[in-house]
Amino acid sequence: MSGRLTGRVALISGGASGMGASHARAFVAEGARVMLGDIADGAGQALAAELGEQAGYVHLDVTEAADWQAAVAATVERFGLLNVLVNNAGVLDGGPLGTYTEKQWQRVIDINLTGPFLGLSAARDALVAARPAAVINISSAAGLQGVSGMHAYTASKFGVRGLTKSAALELAPEGVRVNSVHPGGILTPMIGVTEEIAVDRGENVRARLGLPAEVSDLVVFLASTESSYCTGAEFVVDGGMTAGSVVG
Repeated sequence: MSGRLTGRVALISGGASGMGASHARAFVAEGARVMLGDIADGAGQALAAELGEQAGYVHLDVTEAADWQAAVAATVERFGLLNVLVNNAGVLDGGPLGTYTEKQWQRVIDINLTGPFLGLSAARDALVAARPAAVINISSAAGLQGVSGMHAYTASKFGVRGLTKSAALELAPEGVRVNSVHPGGILTPMIGVTEEIAVDRGENVRARLGLPAEVSDLVVFLASTESSYCTGAEFVVDGGMTAGSVVG
């Protein structure tokens, strides 16, 4: 541990598993205190117990404004302040036009886009009070380019990218930085791919899926003072997926 996040207190949505759990472990290893927010109460409580006194857990449905308010309050009550928000919770879902339903569309938008908006709204005052503060919105490579059949997911991740920029402009005078992270294919339970076959998939120029820890390294940087001159920016960690086409 190098203490890069000493003095930082983070609320991480979707923190019980996948990339969120990876972020939490990386934050604690760098000296941060972390509140995990999730709807998977058992997994979230178990991870908080594993991480020890530096971590807590709160039930958080990111589509509910009241849950966000309660999560922010619980974080401040437990740790005294909140100066990092990681909007990580998300779902992956898709289907062709004509059969993909409005209900399916709305669920993805509610979780992936409205969730970060509600998180920013609920955490704003606490972040300003504890400035300098940082918000890291987890978007996707799908927030930079279209993905056939993934209409709601792509729209939601483009939306997170736009929300990041408008929030960064609004909150810069208040001492709060806001950036977005755009992972490519990452080896998490959400994508339903095993580690054994992940290395054989040619989805990017490195011919493998990324590891959650590789995204967490970037998120730690954005939460730290090392990124103090970065706001309203997009940080891509996709193994070259969005770089262009390979010929030959």
